Amino acid sequence: MLGASLNKVSDYFKSRWRSSWNYSLWALLIFPLSPLLGAVTVGFVSLITWLKQSRKINRRPLNWGFALLSLLLIVSAGFADDKTAAFLGLFNLLPFFLLFVAHSALIQTFVQLRQMAWVLVIGSIPVVILGLGQLFLGWSFKFQFVWVVLSWTIRPGGNPPGRIASLFLHANTFAAYLVIVFIIGLGLWLENYQQLRAKSQESFLPFLFLTVAMITNFIALIFTNSRNGWAIAIFACLAYALYQGWRILVGGVAAIVSSVLLAAFAPSPVAQFFRQYVPAFFWARLNDDMYPDRPVALMRKTQWGFAWSLAQEHPLTGWGLRSFSRLYKAQMQIPLGHPHNFFLMLSAETGFPSTLLFCALLAWILITGIQLLRKSKHINTEDRLIFFSYLLAFVGWMLLNTVDVTLFDFRLNALSWIIFAAICGVIHRYNQYDKLASHQN
Repeated sequence: MLGASLNKVSDYFKSRWRSSWNYSLWALLIFPLSPLLGAVTVGFVSLITWLKQSRKINRRPLNWGFALLSLLLIVSAGFADDKTAAFLGLFNLLPFFLLFVAHSALIQTFVQLRQMAWVLVIGSIPVVILGLGQLFLGWSFKFQFVWVVLSWTIRPGGNPPGRIASLFLHANTFAAYLVIVFIIGLGLWLENYQQLRAKSQESFLPFLFLTVAMITNFIALIFTNSRNGWAIAIFACLAYALYQGWRILVGGVAAIVSSVLLAAFAPSPVAQFFRQYVPAFFWARLNDDMYPDRPVALMRKTQWGFAWSLAQEHPLTGWGLRSFSRLYKAQMQIPLGHPHNFFLMLSAETGFPSTLLFCALLAWILITGIQLLRKSKHINTEDRLIFFSYLLAFVGWMLLNTVDVTLFDFRLNALSWIIFAAICGVIHRYNQYDKLASHQN
């Protein structure tokens, strides 16, 4: 009985949504190279999905939460000192809520999660190649085709100098993109590794490609010189090792990380011993010896303290979206785009009620996803790893945004919300299966 029901749902899904999903995959593939084409395609897919699935979308309580959050953000913008900037700032959030709601109805299967993972890995290759050429071969150019349909800017030597940035203009943004792709791609690599161990010869070429892609992505991530990217990539590797039960690998990675940390932060005699073996490229970046005499205003601790003080002054509605940069420059006489913490920025600019609701909605998705992974009887063993990789990417995004803000790069912002939507769509579908099974029993 249940099997027949699942087959009917699967057939319905294939007939109604296959074309829209294919367009969405193409959008994800071209996003790094052409944000405009990617945005138009994703917008088109979201609109079509809304028209087809409006009843289902309107019935989901989580979507009501995002509707309420949207209202609170609009009210906050109405109270801002610079209302024009605040309402323009809404475009970094509200359209992506719509994208999330539509794609959470569109994405429902583990097959889609795998397809999306493959597209992300493949799409990262040309961007990584351009970045490595930028850093090691001195590539630099500015190319535009039909205004911004295809607009590439490669700065010589990276941005900041010596740090690979590729088409993302800044190394930290590129690192955030790479670490998300690395986490999801690593899950795909592990899945193919398991298939290869099971003597599936068909898995050899995909496994070889993924191996090369993951190594290349990791090399690029190292040369972004992003401490945040390094830490989250290592965290992801440890999480996968623990999930797989590879205790020896956990011990090895922990030993390497401990050596680097001791070289960076231990008392001088201990640090000098470990610095004989750990390259200065790593420990000097961690303890800021690589960039001495940095202005106090550029330190994250200063930025976070200022954002927190702003939030306390206007706790209900904040100062308005896009206000932090203006207020910080007036106080510190240094231009700064954001406070390097998304949640503090949101508190300062929109108030505590909006921030708490936003965090509660994300927490619901993550906690419910973990519960589904642990308890659902309808998730096949071979599907659990790919779902785990998306949950891990979600955690990676949260960690990134405690030390940076990924909101202002359109590609990265869209990718994040599609990952959230993928998790949410699978949660909804398999929760329905669990409820149906419990009723039949």
